[in-house]
Amino acid sequence: MNTLTKLALGVLGQLHGQPASGAVLDEMALPPAQTAGGLPLMDALQRRQSAREFRPEALTPQQLSDLLWAAAGINRTEHGGRTAPSAMNAQEVDLYVALPQGLYRYAPQRHALQLIKAEDVRRVTGYQDFVDSAPLDLIFVADHSRMKIVPAAMRESYASVAAGAMAQNIYLYCASVSLATVVRAWFDRQALTRAMGLTPDQQLLLTQTVGWPRQDGAAS
Repeated sequence: MNTLTKLALGVLGQLHGQPASGAVLDEMALPPAQTAGGLPLMDALQRRQSAREFRPEALTPQQLSDLLWAAAGINRTEHGGRTAPSAMNAQEVDLYVALPQGLYRYAPQRHALQLIKAEDVRRVTGYQDFVDSAPLDLIFVADHSRMKIVPAAMRESYASVAAGAMAQNIYLYCASVSLATVVRAWFDRQALTRAMGLTPDQQLLLTQTVGWPRQDGAAS
């Protein structure tokens, strides 16, 4: 679906997801993340870029596992520390994964994907046409109910910093394994809120597409 069509449907309140395809699981187990190896940090930083053209092939289960662990996984099991910082350890940002099989939420403690909705909502995650067919779109959602000790005026700022750190972790992982990604803020917030069934305490922050790069894809 092209950008103009999405804009028009959004105005009409008719921008929706599509029926899920493939096996829809209540919980999608992930293999243990491979937390060693990859490129040295400075090499990954050299290769970090945004891409806007993707092949539709799915990531392997291992790649999906490693990607999600890099974004928000537990790297200190003794106290549940994560790979990305969170002010006052509120852990207010949830990472949702929009796949052809449905909308899932990453559960770091279980290192698994939990089904939220058996619907393909990828095309609602952005106005760009590439989000419709890329293998996965990530959605960063702040849950303000976990931020009771943070002043209300500062909650969006704190959550946005946490989401940005998670997004950069994803960029560095993708650079390390030659995947393509782009972080995005141009999407219909009302349509995506409806499609995901979010509550008033939940706030959309960012979306991010991940997939295999096209050789002729534009990068920045």
